[in-house]
Parts: sequence; C-alpha cells; structure tokens
Amino acid sequence: IDEIDAVGASRTEATTSGDREVQRTLMQLLAGMDGFERRGDVKIIGATNRIDILDRALLRPGRFDRIIEIPLPDIAGRVAILDVHTRRMRLEESVDLSELASLTEGKNGADIKAICMEAGMFAIRRDRDAVSKEDFLDAIEKIGLDFDRHVCKSGYGAMFA
Repeated sequence: IDEIDAVGASRTEATTSGDREVQRTLMQLLAGMDGFERRGDVKIIGATNRIDILDRALLRPGRFDRIIEIPLPDIAGRVAILDVHTRRMRLEESVDLSELASLTEGKNGADIKAICMEAGMFAIRRDRDAVSKEDFLDAIEKIGLDFDRHVCKSGYGAMFA
C-alpha cells in the first residue's frame, strides 16, 4: 500500500465528511488486515514518508510487524543510479558521474532518473548527439526548481501540490 499515510493517519475528531470517510477507510483497512481467517502466505507492505503520523493501531503486532527504513542513497548509491540511467545515453567526455552524484545530495532514485531524462531532453533541444555536463547541470537546476515550485510553506507546515 503506497502512501499509506493518506488513509492511515492518526485518528482525530472528524470535523468534515471527508475526514469521516478517511477514518471509515482506515477502520475498514484495519478490519481487513485482521480478517476472520488466517491469510496464509499473504504479506502486506505499506510505504510512507511520514511514519510519524500513522495511527498506532496500524503498527500493532499482527498488522505491520516490521519497520524497515530505506534511506536516501549515499554518494556511491547515487553514482550507481546515475550509471543505470545513463547506460544507453551517449555522454560527452566532460560528464563525470561522481561529480554529478555529489551535486544530487538529498535526491532519491526517482529524482536522479528525472535528472537524467531532463539532461537528455536538454541535449535534444540543443541539437546535440551527446549529453554534456552542461545539460546535466541545467537538469539538476530545473528538477530542483520544479520540486521547489510545488512546495508551499506556511506557519502551519508544508503542503505539496
């Protein structure tokens, strides 16, 4: 269940019909996870970036028994991800994956894939046969700006559009 926090957030006093629907969905999910019969070899995996807001009932033994943190990739991981996503790209000699990896700290695999794709698009728009270091630098900047534009901060926290 990807983004389980969308329906599995801690229950509060529901004030809107939308809140009540989310809480009903959570209750149905909990009941389904408990079930009336053994599930056999069925495993349920939930993914979230916000474990801190999950309802404690979800984390009870018998529902989600293990919490496995998958951290952002370190520099070696980012080099490996860049290598995977540039294997079929023609790169200019100026492109150093280790250098690019050092510029992508805090990025996940999907971000790095998007950077590689955008660098390729920059090369195409510039009518080049190979992707240059400049294309990657522009892509890193563009992908960072695209993400920043979708984050709205207020005194109450952050919201993603």
